[in-house]
Amino acid sequence: MRLHPDGQLYVGDLVSLEIIPPEWAEVQGKKVSVRLGDAASQPLGETSFGRYGIGGRQQATLLWVWDASGLEAGEHELVFTVQPDGQTWRESVRLLSREQVPPPEPQARWEMAQTGCCQVNYISGTSVERDLPDLLAMVDAQAKDASQKLGVQIDKPLSITFLPRVLGHGGFASGELAVSYLDRNYAGGVAATILHHEMVHELDARLGGEFRPTLLLEGLAVYLSGGHFKPEPLMPRAAALLSPSAQCEQASSLKGHFRLRQSACGLNWYLPLRPLIDDFYTSQHEIGYLEAGALVEFMVKTWGWQAFSDFYRDIHPPEASPETGEDDSQSAAMEAALQDHFGISLDELEERYLAALRQERLTTELVEDVRLTVGYYDTMRRYQQVLDPSAYFLTAWLPDAASMREKGIVADYLRRPSQPENLAIEAMLVAADADLRAGDYLQSEELLVAVHMALSGIQRGDARPFDSYPLAADYLSVVQAVQAAGYQPEKIEIDENIARVQASTDGQDLIDLSLTRGLDGWKIAVELSGCIDLCRRGFAPPAQVCMMPDSRGMSTGSPAH
Repeated sequence: MRLHPDGQLYVGDLVSLEIIPPEWAEVQGKKVSVRLGDAASQPLGETSFGRYGIGGRQQATLLWVWDASGLEAGEHELVFTVQPDGQTWRESVRLLSREQVPPPEPQARWEMAQTGCCQVNYISGTSVERDLPDLLAMVDAQAKDASQKLGVQIDKPLSITFLPRVLGHGGFASGELAVSYLDRNYAGGVAATILHHEMVHELDARLGGEFRPTLLLEGLAVYLSGGHFKPEPLMPRAAALLSPSAQCEQASSLKGHFRLRQSACGLNWYLPLRPLIDDFYTSQHEIGYLEAGALVEFMVKTWGWQAFSDFYRDIHPPEASPETGEDDSQSAAMEAALQDHFGISLDELEERYLAALRQERLTTELVEDVRLTVGYYDTMRRYQQVLDPSAYFLTAWLPDAASMREKGIVADYLRRPSQPENLAIEAMLVAADADLRAGDYLQSEELLVAVHMALSGIQRGDARPFDSYPLAADYLSVVQAVQAAGYQPEKIEIDENIARVQASTDGQDLIDLSLTRGLDGWKIAVELSGCIDLCRRGFAPPAQVCMMPDSRGMSTGSPAH
């Protein structure tokens, strides 16, 4: 059973439940009901088992089924019954008092802003509200670019919801666009690129087409956005996925835990097109999207935009096989259209595509960037599966945003796992993404190793899972020190014995903090002038972190009151 909103539950919440049986369980045609522990109570709700999310996981989803208004804080028992076999079990759920809900949720509400192209929905008191003017300008610019590239007018406004938490890889499109925007955005990427990608999906759907294979649908969005999560040269980066050429010797050296590549050799990660087309979303995510975007770029360069568009809009749904009665594959549907429009088979297209990729020039930096981009997102997804399962892209918790606005529900998007372990790993991922985009590949990889070591310790059940890697232990200690002082860390950079932190107290305004490592661990050290500045901005830093500089300009241990 998974409860939503994530994290703590409070009196007054509208609670949803996911009942997830083992994959082998036979639940077809069965229903599950839930009621409060009192035997005489009426069921809160009942629903059938079905498939959920992109990954099609078996589950029963009870959306906003338990209204916890009017209840007492404390333990409550939920009783579940599966019909028709009558299997019953009980779960204990703890509700905290409504007064304990952390900011910005108590005053948060849905807001809407209208631009020339779009209706932008967001929750007040978040970083979206803080940065709203810049975001609205970005929305209009990306919509204008996407509509011009596709040659379609936006005659019906796009509906966009900026999410104050990470879900999936930070972007979804299903009638309404959803894009993550927050300071501790551990999904990385560039917001403008991700927004553009989702806009292309919506405008592409409006242009239509009888059947659009997933690989081409996603590849078109990557191509027209100039990259997947960030601006990137698609053909050269796809070429980095090929096997090393005979002239390329895989030279590398080992430094600590890290293998430094010293030659521009292919990674040998290329996924053949036919199986990739037929199982796109379950293939390695970044490799599949990169190959798809580069393939669309190759086809447009080879035959021109109009010819590609005519082909893309003229693919017909797979037909039922006379032998099995089942639908043919997406690759078969795509191959039929290739024959009709270009007179080639799918294998011939792939041969031409691979030949073009082999003509691309690789550099060590480009290959390292591709390798670590794949590593970064594999690490991020591992974190989601272990400590933030509602965010995992194949089964992400994405209730209907329009219904949430109608009901005034903000908790499903505002709350997320916020234990110190979550904050430390998310801060490491944010730092790894920044280092990757800055070209500091060694530091980025060290942070990813630290995340993996901590996650392995958690999965083993270690008492102190972060202690197995010093950098991970430092991040956790900094998080704990910042939280003890009354702040929520958003971004952390550690340089030996100094940690620079961006933190907040209200989920919106950012405060710069500095910590130093001493014999007794990490301590916040804010000069008196910095404390005065925080007070002027409406923050009340604890007295013990405001240090009076001595005659040498160094902070002493005496608090500045």
